[in-house]
Amino acid sequence: MSSLKSEYELITIVGPTASGKTTLAAKFASQIDSEIISGDSRQIYRGMDIGTGKDLADYRVDGKQVPYHLIDICEAGEKYNVFEFQHDFHEAFSAVRAKEKLPVLCGGTGMYIESVLKGYKLLKVPENAELRKNLVGKSLEELTAILAKYGSLHNTTDLDSAKRAVRAIEIADYTVSKPAEYYEFKPINSLIIGIEIDRECRRQKISRRLKSRLDEGMIDEIKNLLDQGVKPEDLIYYGLEYKFVTQYIIGEITYPQMYNQLEIAIHQFAKRQMTWFRGMERRGFTIHWIDATLPDEDKINQIFQLL
Repeated sequence: MSSLKSEYELITIVGPTASGKTTLAAKFASQIDSEIISGDSRQIYRGMDIGTGKDLADYRVDGKQVPYHLIDICEAGEKYNVFEFQHDFHEAFSAVRAKEKLPVLCGGTGMYIESVLKGYKLLKVPENAELRKNLVGKSLEELTAILAKYGSLHNTTDLDSAKRAVRAIEIADYTVSKPAEYYEFKPINSLIIGIEIDRECRRQKISRRLKSRLDEGMIDEIKNLLDQGVKPEDLIYYGLEYKFVTQYIIGEITYPQMYNQLEIAIHQFAKRQMTWFRGMERRGFTIHWIDATLPDEDKINQIFQLL
C-alpha cells in the first residue's frame, strides 16, 4: 500500500512506556508498506537492548521485516542529543518520503518528537571546559538555581541529573554569549496518534515488564557493557534501568533497593511522558487518543478513518 495518499507527511504514534505503541506502529507500517522512524532517545545505542525495550521481534509482522531507522546507530557510552536527532530524523524521513511512502514515527521521547514536528530551532553547542570546571562539585539543586538565571527552559528534562544540568547551563551560556547560528527545519504536517492507557493498567504492565526484563538477562546485558569498557557513570547517565542496575552491579545499592527504586522511577517516567504529551496539546498539537486495550486491528482501523 505504498501508494497510500494522504494530506499528511507523517504518521506519529506516541504513548507512555508499556502502552504497546511499537507493536501497533509495526503492524500499521506493515499494512501500508512503509517504514518506522524511532523516536526513542535510548534505543539508538547498540548493546542496550533489553533495558531500552527494543523488542526488535515486534518489527517482524506476518513473517515480514518492517524497515526501521534510528535504532542501533551509536555505541553505548556515547552522548546523543536532540540536535543530532533532528538531523538524523530528517535524513531518514527524506529517504522514506523519496520512496513515496508515508513514514511512521514512533516513540516516547516527547522532546525528540516535538522537535521534529514543530521544527525546533536548535544550535550545535561545543563543550566549555572552563565553565564545566567551575561547576564541578555543585549539587543538582545548585545547578538548577544557576540555570534558572538564564531564563525559562523549554526542556526541563535536562534537570534529571547534575550532568544534564551542567550541559543545559553550557547551552544556555553559549546562547546568550554567542551570535546564534540556528539550524532550522520546517514543521511537519503529521497525524498524531496517542495510545491512552489507564493509570492502574499501565502500572501493572510496567511492573510485569520489569520482572520480565530482569528474567531475560538485563543485569547480564549491563554487566557485558561494563566489561566492554563502558564507564559506570556513562550508563548511569542514561537513567532508569541503566542507572539502577549499574549501581547494583558496582555495589552502591542492594538488589531489593535496585528493584524497588527502579520500579518507582519507571512509573514516574511514564507519568512525565504523559505530562509532556498533554503539554504538546496545550502547545497547539492535536493528538488523537486511542484506547490501549482495544485490539490492534481496531486501533489500525481508527487510524485509517482519521486519514
